[in-house]
Amino acid sequence: MPPLSDLAIRRSKPTGKTQKLFDGGGLYLEISPAGGRWWRMKYRFNGKEKRLALGVYPEVSLQLARNRREDARRLLATGTDPGQQKKDAAAAKAGMDALTFGVIAREWMKGRIWAESYRVKVEAWMENDVLPWIGSRQAADLEAPDFLSIARRMERRGAIESGHRVIQNCGQIMRYAIASGIAKRNPVADLRGALQPKPKRHYAAITDAKDLAPLLRAIHAYTGRAVTRWALALAPLVFLRPGELRQAEWSEFDLDAGLWLIPASRMKMRTEHLVPLSRQAMEILREIHPLTNRGRFVFPGRNSSARPLSENTVNSALRRMGFEGDQMTGHGFRATARTILDEVLGFRPDIIEHQLAHTVKDPNGRAYNRTTHLVERTRMMQDWADYLDSLRVGGRSAQYGQVVHDPACAALSSSNSKVSPVN
Repeated sequence: MPPLSDLAIRRSKPTGKTQKLFDGGGLYLEISPAGGRWWRMKYRFNGKEKRLALGVYPEVSLQLARNRREDARRLLATGTDPGQQKKDAAAAKAGMDALTFGVIAREWMKGRIWAESYRVKVEAWMENDVLPWIGSRQAADLEAPDFLSIARRMERRGAIESGHRVIQNCGQIMRYAIASGIAKRNPVADLRGALQPKPKRHYAAITDAKDLAPLLRAIHAYTGRAVTRWALALAPLVFLRPGELRQAEWSEFDLDAGLWLIPASRMKMRTEHLVPLSRQAMEILREIHPLTNRGRFVFPGRNSSARPLSENTVNSALRRMGFEGDQMTGHGFRATARTILDEVLGFRPDIIEHQLAHTVKDPNGRAYNRTTHLVERTRMMQDWADYLDSLRVGGRSAQYGQVVHDPACAALSSSNSKVSPVN
């Protein structure tokens, strides 16, 4: 039988059954009834007849198929099964692929316990800023300049703080690779001092009593959407991070005991946090309960009860009330509470830090659990709520002996507002 030609291949047509066009030396082109064309090589090894796939026509031309046939025949001449060698090579490649930074990064991300919003952010960073450049590289082969180039690209577009977060995540991925026996060292550690400094992030916060009073009155008189009004009213009483407040779920509350247990998945420090609820906070929750308790969220979104309040809602409400971004933010209630609880009401800093959900350790370096100093924290939260009431009504607090002088109740003074970096 004469060898195949390109013209003969082009003239061949599919029929109702599989065809085989032989070229010689075991090579043939298999044509399926549907029109698919595959190069095969028939050979014998250890007395058994076998088949070797050599590619798909026309991506693999006749000449390339012949070259692959000759390569296979040379292996046979040395006593090597070309089919088995192909399988071994594929397995080796799959094993190498499993050691790439991209594979390890995705495995690492799957094992993290994150708030969903943060998970989406990290995955976006990886897919957009990291993996296109080093995802296919072997993790063990990566060096400090590989990670520095990632940071530099982000810095050039002004994402300096995000660049620090991304490099921090890359370092954690490399540590995971080391723990898994895939890499020997973490080159990210060599970048210390090489990145542009992070811009200091300050959240505007009113920390002077005479400026806080008109804010509390403005919140009390707010006429916008009811859910927003309740979120605004609760924010200064519990001084949580905005995301922790707006994503509150009814299942987290024990209204009989006056406690709110926020799960670790929603906390920045990934540790569950217990919030004692003052009488004033309980009144707000009981007021909103009949309206939203049939859903998941205490403060549902405007367009869907299946989603929480938008992350910009509280800040937007503050702007509508006349408090600009350099005066007060939703996050700023934390700095407000920390400053006044310490400087005016005289509570111990460690009690305040516990209630801010900051990590506080005992003399042996161990982190306290969620119920530590619960009695003192409960008293502090009630005293704080009473103090805020005294400011709002503009009278004297008998307990603290403080007088708030504010003849213009609606005036929105900013001259003594402070900015504080409480996280």
